[in-house]
Amino acid sequence: QVQLVESGGGSVQSGGSLRLSCAASGFTFSAKVMNWYRQAPGKEREKVASISSGSDTLWYVDSVKGRFTISRDNPKNTVYLQMNSLNPEDAAIYYCNTQIWEWSGPHDYWGQGTQVTVSS
Repeated sequence: QVQLVESGGGSVQSGGSLRLSCAASGFTFSAKVMNWYRQAPGKEREKVASISSGSDTLWYVDSVKGRFTISRDNPKNTVYLQMNSLNPEDAAIYYCNTQIWEWSGPHDYWGQGTQVTVSS
């Protein structure tokens, strides 16, 4: 079955960096777009970054452009999110996501999330 397992979250001070990882299994990782989302307390989940299967197309939400970098290692079935210059507004639970078409239609798969805390 599809599994997404995030790691790398933690607590940092403003201006610090973290690198999140998401290990995937149960599907053809190299063929799928991978996404990172985040959800802060009291806010809706928002898409942060996306990477195409071959890493040729990247997308970032405006608030993280120039600070976050999404990448993937297809042989390792892993997607990463390098986060630099973190600020308190980046504090959230970060989730790895992919969408897979099944007989019933598109299905979103999510990891359990990893907590990122940023202190000012």
